[in-house]
Amino acid sequence: MTEADIRDNPDAKRYELPIGDQIAVVTYNLSEPNLMITETLVPQALEGQGIASRLARHVIDDARARGLLILPVCPFFSAYFQKHPDDADVVHPTYRQILGLQ
Repeated sequence: MTEADIRDNPDAKRYELPIGDQIAVVTYNLSEPNLMITETLVPQALEGQGIASRLARHVIDDARARGLLILPVCPFFSAYFQKHPDDADVVHPTYRQILGLQ
C-alpha cells in the first residue's frame, strides 16, 4: 500500500484508497480555489493503522500542487492541521483563524 494507491475520483467527489476488499475515503466539495473536506472514512477493521493520516497527507500535497485552499470541515482534518501546523499554508485563511493556525 503506497501513496500511489490513493486516487482522486472527481465523479464521486472523493479520494479513495482501496485496501483488500475495503476502501478508505476522504469526501470533498470542490469550488476552485476551495477544496472543502467534508468527511474521512476508514473501515473499522482498518482503524489504527495510520490510513487516515496517509490520506490526509496525500490530499494536502495534492491541494498544494493544484493551488487549492482546504476548508477542513471534517473533524479529522481539523485535528490533523492542529497537529501539523506546518501545513497551514493550504488552509483557507478563515479556517486558519478558527483553528488557531496563525
